[in-house]
Amino acid sequence: MSVHKEVRKVTTHRLSEMKLRGEKIAMLTSYDYSMAQLVDEAGVDVILVGDSASNVMAGNETTLPITLDHMIYHGRSVVKAVSRALVVVDLPFGTYQGNSREALHSAIRIMKETAADAVKLEGGEEVLESVNRILSAGIPVMGHLGLMPQSIHKFGTYTVRAKEEEEAEKLINDANLLEEARCFGIVLEKIPASLGQRVAEKLKIPVIGIGAGNKVDGQVLVIHDMLGITQQFSPRFLRRYHNLAAEIKGAVGNYIRDVKSLDFPNEKEQY
Repeated sequence: MSVHKEVRKVTTHRLSEMKLRGEKIAMLTSYDYSMAQLVDEAGVDVILVGDSASNVMAGNETTLPITLDHMIYHGRSVVKAVSRALVVVDLPFGTYQGNSREALHSAIRIMKETAADAVKLEGGEEVLESVNRILSAGIPVMGHLGLMPQSIHKFGTYTVRAKEEEEAEKLINDANLLEEARCFGIVLEKIPASLGQRVAEKLKIPVIGIGAGNKVDGQVLVIHDMLGITQQFSPRFLRRYHNLAAEIKGAVGNYIRDVKSLDFPNEKEQY
């Protein structure tokens, strides 16, 4: 007789409860069914279907080329695999900036066509109209401040953001605006740890860091970076928990050797 263990789904409300009791939030990216299933079963709290798929899945240098259709494809694949984690899908570049009607249309498409739990977008005051319009439709929104990869051509570099007081104050102001708009959380990317702490202590909503120090409410990494599948990207904030690149290449090498030497398939592996 099998015992059915009910899985308690992570919700935006549950993330707020975690912040209140000081429990850190673990967040990772996923872009396909098989990986998302493993990440979810391991117990991660939030899965981000990031526009970083543009880099690690499609081989682009930036996140800019990925389209809404691409994000929906990845989001749908991930949601099918997940039973516990909160699934957040990035709104890609060009689907929400400067046009709040298009932003709402983009967010609705993601929610209807992927069955995800929320969307994420980059920016503060500049995208507030879009944030408000999406939220008015009952769609949960996660913000993203600090280093914003979709604005790479504006900044011209992936260096640490908000080191100067003026930019730090703007970031704090933007974080306040996003909280007041009722965003359920914010990602802070590549900013000084002291600023990450200031924002996390100031806000009631969860603040997730990627290169924002350990005093925020949780952490997020790109799964391909964290597992060591990608090797050419080594920022200070990245900890590699495995070297899958070496393991995969080794396994493939063994397979090639066995095929060429007629060791595979052997008698037990054929009909």
